[in-house]
Amino acid sequence: MGNDYLSVMVQSLQKKVRILDGIIDKNKEQHQILEQEEFDTDAFEANVQEKSDLVDQIIFLDEGFEDLYGRVKAVVEAEKQEHKEEILLMKQLITEITEKSVTIQSEEIRNRRLMELRFSQERKKVRNRKNTSAVANQYYKSMSKLEHVDAQFMDRKK
Repeated sequence: MGNDYLSVMVQSLQKKVRILDGIIDKNKEQHQILEQEEFDTDAFEANVQEKSDLVDQIIFLDEGFEDLYGRVKAVVEAEKQEHKEEILLMKQLITEITEKSVTIQSEEIRNRRLMELRFSQERKKVRNRKNTSAVANQYYKSMSKLEHVDAQFMDRKK
């Protein structure tokens, strides 16, 4: 009984490592998107959605892992020597998962700062466009008034 559950737990941890690698890749991609001169909103939104899907997978795996561990905890603790290899492998995988999680957290902080900066820049661009647009509209209104100036105000010197 214990070996089957432990095998599933090991596979779950291995899958979690692969998913964390996927999140690390998505964080790198997100960083590149945020650093591009022209901000690609669609690419950014797709990246965020893909990362969200990966996080959902991790939550699902974690819940399953905890459920399995709850079922076999007593057996594994009672038969530590018999399950020594699986336990050692799980400890190694958990260490790797912890390291990847720390990497992801630092990347998330870096990307969040970059995102806030980028969004601030984008808001300024929009404001500048609005200001430029307002100035241009005012100019065109002023110029259109010139078309209606009476001849008496025009310089008749030639």
